[in-house]
Order: sequence, then C-alpha cells, then structure tokens
Amino acid sequence: MAASQALASSSVPELRTLRVDEQSDELQLRGSVRSFYHKQLAQEAIFPVACGKQVVNYVSVQN
Repeated sequence: MAASQALASSSVPELRTLRVDEQSDELQLRGSVRSFYHKQLAQEAIFPVACGKQVVNYVSVQN
C-alpha cells in the first residue's frame, strides 16, 4: 500500500513504526509517537497518496 510505503520511507524513524489500515473509504493511521508534531507529520505524509480516501489519525502521543 502506498500509504504504508510513505511512512516506511520517512526520514523520521518514529513514523516508520506506524501502521495504516485501509477500510472502504478511509485510511486509519495507528500507533504511537512521542510528540503531537510527529503525529501531524505522519498524517501529512500519507495525504498525498490517500487517493480521495478520508485519513483518520488514531495515533496516540506518549510523553
């Protein structure tokens, strides 16, 4: 899946551990990161390959 590949090739190591689940009309982003900034980066990384699907960000921030 292109969204998973986008995260796997990220220059931010934390984003490479996240998972993308594809449902009928949405991409669900799951996992955990250390900051809200990384959560936003993950979402922005998959938007270009979402192909019109809604991106739902379920990533949790672990401080």
